[in-house]
Amino acid sequence: MSAKRILSLWIVVALFYGTMLHRCDAKSGQSGETNRAELKKNYPIKPVPHSRVELSDKFWAPRIETNRKVTIPYAFNKCEETGRISNFAIAGGLTEGKHRGDFPFDDTDPYKILEGASYSLSVHPDPELEKYLDELITKIAAAQESDGYLYTCRTNKCERLKKWYGDKRWSKLNDSHELYNMGHLYEAAVAHYLATGKRTLLDVATKNADFLCDEFGSDKCEKWPGHQVIEMGLAKLYRVTGKEKYLKLAKFFLDTRGPGGGGYSQSHKKVIEQNEAVGHAVRATYMYSGMADVAMLTGEQAYLDAAERIWNNVVGRKLYVTGGVGATGHGEAFSKDYELPNTTAYCETCASIGNMFWNHRMFLANGNAKYIDVMERTLYNAFLSGISLEGNSFFYPNPLESHGNHKRSGWFSCACCPGNIVRFIASLPGYVYAQTDDTLYVNLFAAGTSTIDVGKNKVCVVQETKYPWDGAVKMTIQTEQPGTFGIYVRIPGWAQGRPVPSDLYRYLGDVKSQVSLRVNGDSLPVKVEKGYVRIERKWNDGDVIELDLPMPIHLVLAHEKVNADVGRVALERGPIVYCAEWPDNNGHVLNLIMPDNTKLTTEYRKDMFNGVTVVRAKAVALSYDKDAKNVSVLKKEQDFMAIPYYAWAHRGPGEMTVWIARDESVAEPISSEDKDS
Repeated sequence: MSAKRILSLWIVVALFYGTMLHRCDAKSGQSGETNRAELKKNYPIKPVPHSRVELSDKFWAPRIETNRKVTIPYAFNKCEETGRISNFAIAGGLTEGKHRGDFPFDDTDPYKILEGASYSLSVHPDPELEKYLDELITKIAAAQESDGYLYTCRTNKCERLKKWYGDKRWSKLNDSHELYNMGHLYEAAVAHYLATGKRTLLDVATKNADFLCDEFGSDKCEKWPGHQVIEMGLAKLYRVTGKEKYLKLAKFFLDTRGPGGGGYSQSHKKVIEQNEAVGHAVRATYMYSGMADVAMLTGEQAYLDAAERIWNNVVGRKLYVTGGVGATGHGEAFSKDYELPNTTAYCETCASIGNMFWNHRMFLANGNAKYIDVMERTLYNAFLSGISLEGNSFFYPNPLESHGNHKRSGWFSCACCPGNIVRFIASLPGYVYAQTDDTLYVNLFAAGTSTIDVGKNKVCVVQETKYPWDGAVKMTIQTEQPGTFGIYVRIPGWAQGRPVPSDLYRYLGDVKSQVSLRVNGDSLPVKVEKGYVRIERKWNDGDVIELDLPMPIHLVLAHEKVNADVGRVALERGPIVYCAEWPDNNGHVLNLIMPDNTKLTTEYRKDMFNGVTVVRAKAVALSYDKDAKNVSVLKKEQDFMAIPYYAWAHRGPGEMTVWIARDESVAEPISSEDKDS
C-alpha cells in the first residue's frame, strides 16, 4: 500500500473520531449563534438567523422545499456525474482515476452545494443528507495536502488545466482560482459547523487558513487573488474562531490589489480609491462584500466609503430594472455608464447573488432601507429567473429580451450558478429580519413565524401576507412579558413612487399611493426615515401591526442616457418586474406597442406558474403589408398579457421582452408570413 493511501486511511479514522467528539445536539447548532467568538468590532445591525425564521407563505416556502428536495440532491448528483466529487477522492488517494472537468475552480461547486445543504440541515434534520455530507467531507479532507494546501487539479497533476495554475503554487494566482476555491471552502465549513456542531470540515478550513497566513503577507507572497471570495470566507472564519490573523489576511488581500493590475479583476486601483464598478461582475460584487466585512470588523471606514461610492455608481448608472448587474458577456463584466443592452444583457445569476450579498451588508452597516430595496428587486427578478420552478434547470445569463434563442439548462461545464442558487435559497429566511439590542427591522414580507431575542425579551413575530401579489401585511407580536423596544417596518421604494434609489429609472405619470399603517387598529402617521417607519413603544403580547402597501401597475421609464430603453416602457407591480412572452401574445411580442394611456388591469392566475398575478391590457401589433406596391406597416389592436419576468422560458423558446415599445420607431413589425403562421 502506498504511503499516500496509508495517510488517507489515517485521515478517515481521525475524522470519524473527531465527529464523535465534537457532535452537538441539533438545537444548539440551529441558532447560528452558538460557539461564535466574541468580536471586538462588528456590524451594528445583525441579521436574524435563517434558522429562527420559518416561512409558511405560498411564494418562498415552496421554493425552499423544492431546493431541499430537488435542487440539492440534483446538484450533488451532477457533481458526482461530472467528476467534481471523485476529483477529491483521487487527490486523497481514496480511489484511482484521472482528474475530470474543464476548470480549476470545479472544487467550489461541491463546496457551495454543501454550504446550502448545511443551511437546510440546520432547520430540517435529514440523516441521509447528513451522512452524505460526512462522506463528502471525508473525501475533501483526504484531498488536503499535509501542509494544508487544497486544490485538486494541481494535486492530481492535471496537465490540461496547467495553463490556469502554472508550475508552482501561486505562480498564476490571477488565473488559478486557488484562493477562490479556498474561500468557498471556508464558507461551507462555517455553515456546516454552525448547522451540525461538527468540526470535520471546519478543521480542514482552519488548517488551510493557517497555511495561507504563513504564505501570504508583507515580506511573503504579496499577490492578490484573481477571483475574490477569500475575503468573505476569511471574515466568516474569524467570526467563528476569533483568530485575528484571519481578519488581517482578508484585509491584506484587499490592500494588496492595485495599482498595476487590471479592471477585469478590480486591481487597477487601491480598493479604497475606487469609485466605479468595473470588470467581472461576480468578482466585483464579492470584493465589495468583502470590503464591507473588513470595514465593519476592523473599524476602518475607508473600505465602506469606497463601497458606498461604487454602490452609487451601480445604482445610478449600471443596474438593470430587474436588479441584474453585468451588462456584457465579454468578461462577464460591468460596461460603461448607462450601457444596459437588453438582448445581450449578461446579468449572470451569480452576479445577482453577489449583488444581494453586497446590498445586505451595506444595510447591516448603516440601517438604510435603500440597500434592501435593491436587494429585493434583484431577489424577485434577476435572481429568481436563474432557476426553473421545477428546481432542476438554470439560467447562467438572464437577458431582458429574447428572439427565441434562450432556454434554461440542466447543468453547465462552468457550473457556478446552480450551487450559488442552492446556498442562497436555503439561507433566504435569514434576510427577512435584522436587529440591534433594542430594535427589530422588518425588511422583507413573507408569511411565517420568527423567534427573536430583542434585548431581554423573547419576541415571536407571526407575519401574515400574500406578498408579493398583495401588499397587505399583518404582524402579530407575541412576547413572554411586556417590553419597550423599536420595530422598524420597511416601506419599499416602489411604494413611495421610486423604483430605485437614483434617477436611473422612474415611474410614468402620477404614482402617489397612500401607504397605511396601524397598530391595534389605530392609524399611525407614515413618517419614513431611511426607508422605515419607526414604531417605538411598549409592546404587549398580542399587539398587531397592519401595513397596507397599495400595488398599482407602474409604467417604468429609463434614464434618457440608456439608449437601449429609449422609446420603451417596462411594467412593474410591487416588487415584481413583468415581461411579455410569446405564448400569451399571438406568438410575438417585439412587434407590440404599449401606448402611455393604455388601461392596465391585473388577474390572479392560479393555473399558471404555481400561481401568479398577470397584467392585462390592449396593445397595438405591427405587421408589414406584403401585398402593397410600397411596403407599409399595418396596425391592429390585440389583447396583451404580461407575466412575471422570473417565470419566462417555462413554455418553450420564443420571443420575450421586458422593455416594450411605446414608440413605433423601436418596434419590430412582423411579416405577413409570420403573422399567418
